[in-house]
Amino acid sequence: MSDEELLFFDGHMSALPIYEKLRSELLRAFPDTKIEVRRTQVSFKNRHLYACASFLPAKRKAERPDPYLTVTFGLGRPVYDARIAVTTEAAPNRWTHHVLVGAPEEIDAGLLTWLREAYDFSEGKR
Repeated sequence: MSDEELLFFDGHMSALPIYEKLRSELLRAFPDTKIEVRRTQVSFKNRHLYACASFLPAKRKAERPDPYLTVTFGLGRPVYDARIAVTTEAAPNRWTHHVLVGAPEEIDAGLLTWLREAYDFSEGKR
């Protein structure tokens, strides 16, 4: 893990194990992934951005786990599931989904299936 990634978690160290699991799973599944740290998010990219991790408060404080990490991904279709806090059509036929993850074990087969679809969707963009 880079120093930039560790600095991103300054003040949110309790969420670091969640990120470590997400990062590990994404790099294992998609070894060509590039990681880019910005001020408000850590981006996971192939040709384009396919997922990111942030502290976006996608739910009211009382509904957020503590700690939490928001995992965001884009698909060519909307997904409505109890785990998904927000689904938004960001552009025609491009849907953004936000999932609040409260523990490393929530980085599971269900979430990874959506992230695989997001990876493939991103690869197919022009």
